[in-house]
Amino acid sequence: MSTPTPELAPAPSVREPTLLEALAPIITIILFLGIGFGVLGIRVEVLLVSTAVVTGLIALRLGMSWDEMQSGIVDSISKAMPAIMIVITVGALIASWLVSGTIPMIVYYGLQIITPGWFLVTACILCSLVSLVIGTSWGTIGTVGVALIGIAEGLGVPLAPAAGAIVAGAYFGDKLSPFSDTTNLAPIAARANLYDHIGHMIWTTTPAWLLGIGVYLFVGRGHSDGVESPMVAELSAAITDHFELNILLLLPALITLAAAIMKKPVIPGMILSIAVALLLSFTFQNLDERVLGPPGTYEQDHHVFVRIIRTLVFGVNPMTESAELNNILNRGGMESMMGTTLIALCAFTFAGIASRAGMLAVVLRELSRIARTTGQLVAATVVSCLTVAGITGNSYLSILVPGELFAPAYKQRGLAAKNLSRTTEDSGTVVVPLIPWSIASVFIYSVLNVSAIQYAPWAIMCYTGFLFALLYGFTGFKIAPRIRDDETKPGS
Repeated sequence: MSTPTPELAPAPSVREPTLLEALAPIITIILFLGIGFGVLGIRVEVLLVSTAVVTGLIALRLGMSWDEMQSGIVDSISKAMPAIMIVITVGALIASWLVSGTIPMIVYYGLQIITPGWFLVTACILCSLVSLVIGTSWGTIGTVGVALIGIAEGLGVPLAPAAGAIVAGAYFGDKLSPFSDTTNLAPIAARANLYDHIGHMIWTTTPAWLLGIGVYLFVGRGHSDGVESPMVAELSAAITDHFELNILLLLPALITLAAAIMKKPVIPGMILSIAVALLLSFTFQNLDERVLGPPGTYEQDHHVFVRIIRTLVFGVNPMTESAELNNILNRGGMESMMGTTLIALCAFTFAGIASRAGMLAVVLRELSRIARTTGQLVAATVVSCLTVAGITGNSYLSILVPGELFAPAYKQRGLAAKNLSRTTEDSGTVVVPLIPWSIASVFIYSVLNVSAIQYAPWAIMCYTGFLFALLYGFTGFKIAPRIRDDETKPGS
């Protein structure tokens, strides 16, 4: 268990850092982000680069050359590229669903059906179901979540709890979906079986989700009279004034759903959905600059077709007479995701140096040494996942690294591998969107316009799941024993 995983293996010429040297970057990022961002309001990008500089200086002290640091940075960023590609594609997807009328139509009928008092519960359950079926929290938040945040604005529901309920639901469904990439990765890292892993997660994930539902029910009572019906009527009228509503406008959403069920690659499915959405916008909508916004210099004398295509890059910049409709439409476009991409690049620069210098390996190894009981082993796993998630802001690494590190310990103690895979999801996957500098939280901000600091307290399922994991670890409740050597077979 002392051998670092490939992601954490230091460069051959680098001296192993002491525990203090390994902890220094963690302490630095906590101080920089806590004081710099939380108190002084300094841009996260600057703070992350500053942390990378401090980490680089420590790596230099360990004997690491710039070429080795650069190699670590490039390797770290390369692991993030699939997620970044999805983020950029989602930006175009949102814009296409807006100009086609797909999202406005969902908002319109949502306003007729959902009441303020039931909004939080409805949003959480709906996002849970959609994410469970399509297997992607980001896809759910970037589509259904955008529509729901528009409904929240129309109903007068505060956006922080609304976004928290959306995020919690999306990650609940993602976590239990056999189509989810992280749900498949966790049992691979822990050497468990996918369906045993999902069944075992129900015992920690469902109580955390139900706890959130209970809070949403209680808080929702305070919103039952928080909306004036004229506001809903005005927004509904504005939507029907600017968009032709038709059942066929649901096709882009159905295409995304079908692609996920058929286990097709995410990005090609999104691109097909974008193409169909654009076709629907040309067929059903008579869009003008009140919806699309003023034309750019190049588009000034061109057909509306060119201006609709422009929204895929720059998003929708509406100027309708309805401020509420403008708030719903003013989002999307690939350019809107560039801020997300920049923060991701800065974060992975810091993470790449820390990983290549062997700093994470030292911290996690020290954590593994103190685990002498089952409860301590689960606690060490939780802390390790939280540490990797906090430093890297990456869901994959927060699962893969602790999973690789602790797999032998769980086997040696006679514990089923699904205990480990469950714990990595409880304290890795669902915690990442709560970390302000993670690519997940920046993505959520870019599409919902609510920051992680605002929605995190309301995404209750995301931070209570690992508390149940700790409770079970120390009490022994639903801690499964190892019953066979090859646990990749169902029924382990």
